[in-house]
Amino acid sequence: MGTLPDGAVSEADASSKVRQMFTQIAPRYDLLNHVLSLQLDRMWRARTTRRLAPILNRPDALVLDLCCGTGDLALALARHGPARVIGADFAHPMLLRAREKSARQSAATGQAPLHFLEADALCLPFADGSFDAVTTAFGFRNLANYQDGLLEIRRVLKPGGQIAVLEFTEPPDTLLGRSYRWYFREVLPRIGGVLSGDSAAYKYLPQSVSRFLRPEELSALMRAAGYRDVQHAAWTFSTVCLHVGVK
Repeated sequence: MGTLPDGAVSEADASSKVRQMFTQIAPRYDLLNHVLSLQLDRMWRARTTRRLAPILNRPDALVLDLCCGTGDLALALARHGPARVIGADFAHPMLLRAREKSARQSAATGQAPLHFLEADALCLPFADGSFDAVTTAFGFRNLANYQDGLLEIRRVLKPGGQIAVLEFTEPPDTLLGRSYRWYFREVLPRIGGVLSGDSAAYKYLPQSVSRFLRPEELSALMRAAGYRDVQHAAWTFSTVCLHVGVK
């Protein structure tokens, strides 16, 4: 149970297609995120950061931002407190942009640049019990196997460590929900295709959201993977949802 891009016939194939897709759209990824979300993506990351404040305020804490893309959430987490933050993604061009942004933030704030590394979320190069928190923003639904992803995150979390998954979700069938779906499925792919030069990637986005687990289903899967105190909160007319749990 994981993402299924068009033409994918196996988990390895799905993973390869997703990597290729994000490699191709990397140059315009930040612009499109901000434009297509009407700048709301900044607010969603800020709320996620505040939710993790007790961990981020600890100088001894170590946090992993998984599927970090160009590093926006990792950088927001690092700005919040003294915790050390590491970013990981399997699309190399995304990481190059994350490092550039981290260098600019470091020059402006005097903080040390963040460490970003290339890694597969289903096979992380970290020891068991390494992190106090693992976050992921709008990347979890792109995993080729959701259960394996949750188990791998749990493996690298310390006992008592927290998971935070920020993801799009299908809104309820209301007037606002139907309006959002029309925008998401009809308007967004066209704008994204024109600005990025990759129409397939922005057709994949609404398809991946419609196929993704509903909040209650993801919460149930998290509990089945061994997390406790699992909660979720829907934001912005239930179009995005933050899921949290504890190892």
